[in-house]
Amino acid sequence: MAYGFGGYGLYILFSLPALLLGFWAQAKVKGAINKYSRVRSHNGYSGAEIARRMLNANGMYDVNIEETRGFLSDHYDPRTKTLRLSSDIYRGNSIAAAGVAAHEAGHALQDQKDYLPLKFRSAMVPTVQLGSWLGPIIFIGGLLLNFETLAWVGLGLFAATAAFAVVTLPVEFNATRRAKAWLTNSGTIFKEESKGINAVLDAAALTYVAAATQAISTLLYYVFLLTGRSRD
Repeated sequence: MAYGFGGYGLYILFSLPALLLGFWAQAKVKGAINKYSRVRSHNGYSGAEIARRMLNANGMYDVNIEETRGFLSDHYDPRTKTLRLSSDIYRGNSIAAAGVAAHEAGHALQDQKDYLPLKFRSAMVPTVQLGSWLGPIIFIGGLLLNFETLAWVGLGLFAATAAFAVVTLPVEFNATRRAKAWLTNSGTIFKEESKGINAVLDAAALTYVAAATQAISTLLYYVFLLTGRSRD
């Protein structure tokens, strides 16, 4: 295992592209949200009303919509059939609120249709919650103790995190497509408003690409360390 400047340099080589992509993605999504949160939609519906209309149009009257705290903490919980929207989205009547609310409602539609990637991702959650923090600890412990089998166990646990990030991509892209299609086809937004919807949702999708890239690059770094140590 390489220590010192060479080791840090190797880590930077693996992680820097993903980190830069992550910073760029976060800047884009914050910029799009800030810009289009100030642009009121022509219909004046709040995000909660947009989501409710989209759900009702698909016969999903049993899905609850709740207000939650935090910036962009919006999510759909398939276990309780609950859609949670942050205050700015729940109460806001902006283009940004419409796009984010419809996207989250898109996840509820996936649940209704038994969308396989969503079911797969939901099943992975317990393993990922464990592997995301325990995997690196076990991996590093295995390296320090010169216990290669233990290091591989840690690597395997962390690999679940990378797999989860990859599976998340089709789930998020599909929810975005559903949101855009419903907003347009239902006449909820005007054609000229779709530019703002696209800017917000496409920027948000980029953050998931960055997260997947980061997880994969970290996994590859771990593999390189472990296989390099084995060759030594």
